[in-house]
Amino acid sequence: MPNDDIADQLRALGLRSSPREAILALIAHATKHQHSPAQVCEALVALERRERELRNLASRTKDAALGVFKPLDQFDWNHPRDIDRDLFQQLLALDFLTEGHNVLLRGPSGVGKTTLAQNLGHAALAHGYTVRFTTLAAAIADLLKQESVPALERRMRRYVAPSLLIVDEIGYLPCDRQSADLFYNIISRRHGRVSTIVTTNLAFKQWSTVFPGAACVGALVDRFSHHCHPVDIDADSWRNKESQTFKKPPAQPRHTNDKPKAPKH
Repeated sequence: MPNDDIADQLRALGLRSSPREAILALIAHATKHQHSPAQVCEALVALERRERELRNLASRTKDAALGVFKPLDQFDWNHPRDIDRDLFQQLLALDFLTEGHNVLLRGPSGVGKTTLAQNLGHAALAHGYTVRFTTLAAAIADLLKQESVPALERRMRRYVAPSLLIVDEIGYLPCDRQSADLFYNIISRRHGRVSTIVTTNLAFKQWSTVFPGAACVGALVDRFSHHCHPVDIDADSWRNKESQTFKKPPAQPRHTNDKPKAPKH
């Protein structure tokens, strides 16, 4: 049977993830090197598994909505005055995910909290976990627009189900009591089962300023802080630093031949 027909038959039998060209190349290589049928089957299985893993990763990455972010090899660890880099490197091993622990990235605006959270999310995706990234404001707005209890419950699963949920920017916009109850519902359902990363500029005792008057704030903090790894960042804003560098006018060269102007009388 010609190789083209073999490739078509294999795809018809279920090898749909692997590109036809890749199957043809594998068959040609096996024929040239006189591989045994068992070796050919092993190579086909490995090819299909690899292609399915790549497609699965692409699908989970799209669903995660991490957005564009700076990779860790471009993160300037010398910029913060204080940051527990060793703890963050331990978190990259993702043991906190297997244990259902949470992570808190805390510091002023513009110091890299979101970037570090996105890199943890990317590492989790690469290891087969499901991830969802959202700001607190976007998640609450998404839930509030649901028009019925069943619709709300279905949408709630978007934030409850992932192995890792990243909630960005807690502390920048105040939320009403209904919003606080929704966020508490998410954290409570995830507590002790799957992991949540939160970025914030506030200490736990200040979370009541984000959810003023909400009775659930104490319980919310209690559940999230239970088995939580805090990474505090003391630094000036990177954005302000880059903005000042951009605005600084270039130095003008001095011309030694220029003669001083005579004073006006």
